Amino acid sequence: MHALTFVIISLLVFALAYRFYAKFIITKVLVLDSRRPTPAHTLRDGKDYHPTNKFVLFGHHFAAISGAGPLVGPVLAAQFGFLPGFLWILIGAVLGGAVHDMVILFASVRLKGRSLTRLAAKHISSTAGIATGFAILFIIITALAGLALVVVNALNESSWATFTIAVTIPAALIMALYMYKLRPGKIFEASLIGVVIVVAGIIFGEPLSKTRLGVFFLLSKPTLSLILPVYGFTASVLPVWLLLCPRDYLSSYMKIGTILMLILGIFIVNPQIHMPMFTTFIHGGGPIIPGRVWPFVCITIACGAISGFHSLVSSGTTPKMIDNESDIRFISYGAMLVEAVVSIMALIAATVMLPGDYFAINLPPAVFAKLGLAAVNLPEIERMTGEALTGRAGGAVSLAAGMSVILSSIKGMKHLMGYWYHFAIMFEALFILTTVDTGTRVARYILQEMIKFANPRLGRGNKLTGIILSSAVISFLWGYLVYNGDISTIWPMFGVANQLLATLALFIATIFIIRHSRKRRYGLITGLPAIFMFVTTFVAGVENILSNYLPKHTVQGNLNAGFTLIMLALVIIIFLESAKKLHSLLRQK
Repeated sequence: MHALTFVIISLLVFALAYRFYAKFIITKVLVLDSRRPTPAHTLRDGKDYHPTNKFVLFGHHFAAISGAGPLVGPVLAAQFGFLPGFLWILIGAVLGGAVHDMVILFASVRLKGRSLTRLAAKHISSTAGIATGFAILFIIITALAGLALVVVNALNESSWATFTIAVTIPAALIMALYMYKLRPGKIFEASLIGVVIVVAGIIFGEPLSKTRLGVFFLLSKPTLSLILPVYGFTASVLPVWLLLCPRDYLSSYMKIGTILMLILGIFIVNPQIHMPMFTTFIHGGGPIIPGRVWPFVCITIACGAISGFHSLVSSGTTPKMIDNESDIRFISYGAMLVEAVVSIMALIAATVMLPGDYFAINLPPAVFAKLGLAAVNLPEIERMTGEALTGRAGGAVSLAAGMSVILSSIKGMKHLMGYWYHFAIMFEALFILTTVDTGTRVARYILQEMIKFANPRLGRGNKLTGIILSSAVISFLWGYLVYNGDISTIWPMFGVANQLLATLALFIATIFIIRHSRKRRYGLITGLPAIFMFVTTFVAGVENILSNYLPKHTVQGNLNAGFTLIMLALVIIIFLESAKKLHSLLRQK
């Protein structure tokens, strides 16, 4: 099979889903009211609550939800073959992930832009709200540390990438001041200025990295590990319109532009999918993912199909900036479908390589030798890129290699494989960093909501002291893990934790729909995905504990098992509270 066939199928499925299924949910199930003032207007404070143009907010939302998952997850899931990952991305995104994002965003807008914790407390119970709060803080801090580590590793290798990403910060500030202060409402002019600055950073970053000035951007891992938390703190404290939103909006141009460029490359080259539709590892025992295709294909792909982290953004920064309820479908359901397209592209980039080359990159040499496969084109790819790619596990390197293979196959670009490879590495770092800054701000919101019960003054969203202290606590916690590398002890179970958070959000969404929609059976729209995700993630968590963590007899394995048990316990509590609430609602006339 050729890649172009799967690209066309994906785009058609996503277009039909957005046109019909999403419209049905937003108009018939949720019943939007375009005349109803949103929290961005009723609670406008110029800091967190700020009416935002829907295209600018789409850029922020998409950049915030799109982290490492849609890039790395599908690449690792290619171990099972091309078809399992492809089907799960299509089905999971259309029926699960995009619906999950849209319903939570709508519910949060109706609850004054409050967080998932407050949604759980209001629509389920106070016990569910407390359990959700602890689960969210645990997940988001580990997620931010894990995502930041990926960024640190990527930037540590490239002054070009560091320079380009650094340029997006002054570009965002200039764009925000122009759009809101100098010439209010001139979105196009401000966007043009910001895009020109970012493109200049991309173009001049590569030659600059080869000069003496490039040394200033060739930062060490410890230095980057200190700079990133400082940036996260700054983005969390400053008004949302000044740095975070416009920077994410600008970054989305590069994100979406790169993916469109990759799609164009596939249309031109139409590469063949070399990975078989199914491999022998679907029954378990794989060298990258030891578990079976189910439930681990769902856990591994994560954000590419459905992600609990999205519910934090949909009940965090985005609902506080929605200008009109009619924008919700475009911003939430639309952004998730674009992320699913990114996942499809990542899966294709991994599977156009020969299986021997794919496994040689993603496995240590000793493990790869046991598979009986041979690296065919990898030596040539290494020579063209000027990088040693063998044994560089994690998915990011194989994705960059696959992208460079596709783009350099366009006529006249063969000699640019090295350029495309390093461009892809920079693209991945930028892709992930926008999740880090938004995640820090969302975690600050949640922490302040929890503090409010003990100290109402510090818990107020407009109190500068509370904002600074809560932002500092969150930034320090994930920054400490990044600097010391301790996140490696809990990263393996993050996939399960992230999907468990999606399960919690779907439970909350189901109760919300049943309480507010005209027909109770509409609750099945999120209820069925909630049950599927609950069973999937619970099975994956138990298998991780019994098969992966405890048999290692190490401190790291015991920590992984303990953290996973905590998450499973929190989910069971919320599941029981949701079932009790559902039973109460169904007994009412």
